[in-house]
Amino acid sequence: MTQPNVILIFTDNQQAKTLGCYGNSEVMTPNLDRLARQGMRFNNAFCVNAFCSPCRASALTGQLPSQHGVHSWIDDRNSQDWPKGWHALGRSSTLPQELQSIGYTTGLFGKYHLGDAMTKPLGWDRWVSMADGHVRSFYKNRICEDGEIYEQQGHSVDFFTDKAIDYVRAATKPYFAYIPFPAPYGHWPATNDGNRNRHATNYDDCPMNSIPREGLSAEAVKNFEMINSQSSHDLDFSMLMCAPNHLPTLRNYYSQISMIDEAVGRIMDAAPDALIIFTADHGLSLGHHGFWGHGGATFPSNLHRAAHSIPLIISQVGKIKAHQTSDAMVSNMDLFSTIIELAGGDPSPALPSRSLATELEEKDSPHLFNEVYSEQEETRVLRTQDWVMFKRFKGDNAPDLPDALYASKLDPNECLNLVDDPDHQGIVAELSARIDLYFDEYAKPHADIWKGGRPIQNSMLKPYWQSIWGREWEPTYCYSNE
Repeated sequence: MTQPNVILIFTDNQQAKTLGCYGNSEVMTPNLDRLARQGMRFNNAFCVNAFCSPCRASALTGQLPSQHGVHSWIDDRNSQDWPKGWHALGRSSTLPQELQSIGYTTGLFGKYHLGDAMTKPLGWDRWVSMADGHVRSFYKNRICEDGEIYEQQGHSVDFFTDKAIDYVRAATKPYFAYIPFPAPYGHWPATNDGNRNRHATNYDDCPMNSIPREGLSAEAVKNFEMINSQSSHDLDFSMLMCAPNHLPTLRNYYSQISMIDEAVGRIMDAAPDALIIFTADHGLSLGHHGFWGHGGATFPSNLHRAAHSIPLIISQVGKIKAHQTSDAMVSNMDLFSTIIELAGGDPSPALPSRSLATELEEKDSPHLFNEVYSEQEETRVLRTQDWVMFKRFKGDNAPDLPDALYASKLDPNECLNLVDDPDHQGIVAELSARIDLYFDEYAKPHADIWKGGRPIQNSMLKPYWQSIWGREWEPTYCYSNE
């Protein structure tokens, strides 16, 4: 078997319906539309969590947050307190390490957001990353390039694209290029700082009709008030209240998507025979359901489709049949096993990560995967072809947070909660039991917050969990019992 060159492109905060190939008529993504035509577009791809760091950790380990322990965004404002050269996955076997073991050279070019980006973790031969996990700007970012630290002035998407293309062109053996772009992002100040990229003029008059106009949800307001009542912080969370329906931010966000699209076209031209995977860390509500941001932008957390769905396109010219779509229920956690198998390795059957290699084959058989699971601290989610259920933590001293059930085929916008409908109690009980069985099988005690486990470095709900598990409950930097 000839090992393919592999390019994994991650965008930052992007739901699937912000691409032309997923039906958006306002955004300009000709290169991504071309990539989709060349291979397979997945219509039901979802994030394993609605924060950057957990999703990246799951893609690189094939594990749930309740296994690797990263449940929230790694807060780089605390970097001065981190152990020297600290990496959240330092005790885990990661995708680049697995690929190195079967003959690959590996390179990361972009946003890391799993610890100290200024030091290279195990598994990477080339390392070009930016200091900030919480993106402050697309310009003037502090960069670590294989130990050399400097400030980069231009747009970060252009910069990381240049570095990745240099790498793939110089490679002399099979390579894995991981390109986690720090865009389109969607959060202030990066998307509301007055900087305009070269695609901005294309959206100056865009009505943004592809984004719904809705009033703020009560759950979003409750979350904002809860954040502001906690310890002091220097991040401006007011944008969660201001950004919905804010046309300048929406148009800037779309222009950043076009920057990425241009970059993808350059990468496709530079590596025409490579296996190219395009996806995102998690989705982003742009006002859908009355909130802006990820699933943690409300309390209780949610994983509505806008904040949960991600684009997933897999293409390799001559190897994967063109013009394919799949309705299989898949997760970005599945990328770990998929890439290992396509690269000629043997993914572990003990992991929750499932290989999509068979799904990519030309066949008439039904899809292999009809369910997908996710978790967001106090909320666990099961999606099937017909249903989505949000199950909230229940326990002593815990607030009574309501569960939710939506008939996702009949109610694609997930507006009608059927959890208390007498006619749906059977499906509620079935899906609830399946969620419990899944996490009982895979979750590890040290990382399972529902059983008192502790997250790595950060929790957005620290006071909530301390009210349940006691004041001594604190996030950790590593697990001594591993």
